[in-house]
Amino acid sequence: MIYTAHPSRPTADDAAPHFTYADYCESADVLASRTQDFCPEALLILGSGLGFLGDRVEEAIFVDYGSIPHFRPSTAPGHKGRFVFGTLRGKRVAVMQGRMHCYEGYTMEQAAYAVRVVRLLGAKTLFVTNAAGCVNTDWSAGELMLINDHIKLFDFGPLYGPNLEEFGTRFPDMTTVYTPRLQSIARETAKAQNIPLREGVYMYFPGPQFETPAEVRAARILGADAVGMSTVPETIAAAHCGMEVMGVTLLANMAAGVLPQPLSGAEVNAAAEASAPVFSEFILSCLESL
Repeated sequence: MIYTAHPSRPTADDAAPHFTYADYCESADVLASRTQDFCPEALLILGSGLGFLGDRVEEAIFVDYGSIPHFRPSTAPGHKGRFVFGTLRGKRVAVMQGRMHCYEGYTMEQAAYAVRVVRLLGAKTLFVTNAAGCVNTDWSAGELMLINDHIKLFDFGPLYGPNLEEFGTRFPDMTTVYTPRLQSIARETAKAQNIPLREGVYMYFPGPQFETPAEVRAARILGADAVGMSTVPETIAAAHCGMEVMGVTLLANMAAGVLPQPLSGAEVNAAAEASAPVFSEFILSCLESL
């Protein structure tokens, strides 16, 4: 059998060029023209099975990622791959129903591209959500975890390459990448709604395969409470350009090796759907308290 490269498969040359500030401005200009210069206060990035929150946006304007210059499509199951602009609880928002993952063949810069574009539209706050595997054996699947820090040991970050001074400094501080003020809002909201809210460290793995039991044990030793394949690229980019960040994880399943059973994407999506009422009300209340 003679190997023939698939014509649509991304190549190293496709991913090599870095975006310029002009690229980001071009994307922002297109979005501004399609939303009548809508100025969002916050960007909400909704993870696997959590896109339902975008369906609650009032006076919604929908824009598919594929119609925006320099954007990449979102191919993960359960991700609609579009922006929703409008209002939630009286706040102007840009909601991403689906995100870009590095396991889809994208660089971290591409995965985080939307954050900088929406920052140019005016957003100052990022709410980032995900569904992840629970590493902490004292916790249970189905609970929510407020992210207070993260671990990234794989791949270069979204800031790799020439620094764009228009967004931020060459060496941004990551000490409080998850904003303490927003963490306080999350704690107060959870208490008011009587929602058990865990707090912990999210560890990034590139995927798309689930982590092995040995990798999960290593993550636990390093101090991680949950493992997942997203969130970190967007969070780093947001911190770099001066945005406040709140990260919330749905502990969709116990991570590999914790229980004697295999993992599946269907399990993650089912857990997200089951959490929809509590999760959505929690996020909306936090947004309302900004």
